[in-house]
Amino acid sequence: MKILFVSPPTDSAIKSVIGTTGPPLGLAYLASVARSKGHDAKIVDSLVENLTFEEVRKIMEQYSPDMVAITSTTSMIPDAYEVAKIAKNISQDTATIIGGPHVTFVPEQTLQESQNIDYVVKGEGENPFSGILDIIEKKKDPKEIRGIAYRNGNRILNNPPEVLISDVDSIPEPSWDLLPMDKYEIDNTQFGTIMTSRGCPYNCIFCSSSLQFGKQWRGHSVERVIDELKTLRYKYNKRDIEFLDDTFTLNMKRAIELTDRIYKEGIDIRWSASARVNLFNADIAKNMKRAGAHTVYFGIESGSQKILDFIGKGTTLDLAKSSVRKANDAGLYTLGSFIIGFPDDTIKDVKTTIKFSKSIGVTVAQFTIATPYPGTRLWDYVMENKLLLTMNWRKFTTLSPVIKLRNFTSDQILKWLSWAYISFYVRPLYLLKDVAKTHGFVFKRLIPYAKKAMNLDIMGE
Repeated sequence: MKILFVSPPTDSAIKSVIGTTGPPLGLAYLASVARSKGHDAKIVDSLVENLTFEEVRKIMEQYSPDMVAITSTTSMIPDAYEVAKIAKNISQDTATIIGGPHVTFVPEQTLQESQNIDYVVKGEGENPFSGILDIIEKKKDPKEIRGIAYRNGNRILNNPPEVLISDVDSIPEPSWDLLPMDKYEIDNTQFGTIMTSRGCPYNCIFCSSSLQFGKQWRGHSVERVIDELKTLRYKYNKRDIEFLDDTFTLNMKRAIELTDRIYKEGIDIRWSASARVNLFNADIAKNMKRAGAHTVYFGIESGSQKILDFIGKGTTLDLAKSSVRKANDAGLYTLGSFIIGFPDDTIKDVKTTIKFSKSIGVTVAQFTIATPYPGTRLWDYVMENKLLLTMNWRKFTTLSPVIKLRNFTSDQILKWLSWAYISFYVRPLYLLKDVAKTHGFVFKRLIPYAKKAMNLDIMGE
């Protein structure tokens, strides 16, 4: 079969801010699964190639696929539906499949919202996708395939979840060669992404990752990771690498082993990764820096212990301070993520978080609005308390209010989001450091937030 994998044309908040986007790794993994079973595969990354729906249509007409497999987040789901519609308009015989974090948790709703979708892949996609290939090619009974939802006449059937892959080294490496690798760059530097582990045992209220990829952490062997890094660096000239693991340091012993190997192998890369503040220490910080890491991301989330407890973060403010200090002492840049706009947030909570972001010592701060993605405990809380403002999936970007808040209007929380950015970045000492180190790189990308905030009068609220 000929299988076309598509990341749909869409508006990306990330791309609008930093000017680029990363490769669709999920599609690249599935393409490798398809190839391992003898199928022909092609990947279309509409976002990085700036493709329109009409251009995607032309690619479909030229390639004439037997199957179109689409990935989608929550905010881009209407665009994914449009890709499926295009595929069915070209040929009703084309099988259409969709996967990703959104449809995993609302598979039946997905099939109801789009009559052009034939199959939904839930959770970790490799095995369910392989099963769908067998359904189509070998006429296997769909009832036997776990981890999918599908149509049976006018009925929608939702099969039990698939068992997670215990040996993640058995998953083929992503099909890098099917991606426009030269187009993934930022500030004229080629960058790549890698995922060295799956799963998260934690249960933060706003995160669906532990539900999609399981609560059992499963890591690739150090050898497998080194092989992928060498491929990215020496075959595709990727100088800057982002580790996409939910928590790179979750297995702290492995983090030490891996960073030791990167250093000893002399792999010439600059890289970044995420860590939890309760799973980080001075040894890891020093090893990361020695192995070429430049930035560690910490999900700090709030400056209020009350909010940290509400979201189930399992950390403390003191732990956050300690880990940021250890990273800074090792010479790493630190990025702290902060969330405002939880249902019971007060003005005091928001002010406390903004103040904490400036005092904790992070190099860069990212502020977002609490967003209840399907599958998360926040989604359940919001639905149970009738706090959802809209089912317009395009607004689920973490930059638009979709929750009815008890102490803020939507306009007010947007103003506080803008003020958070301005308050953090428009500080004389910070601007001097930014100009000295990056020629104003950070500030230039915050101009859209600055313009919005200049007209706000929230200081007295």
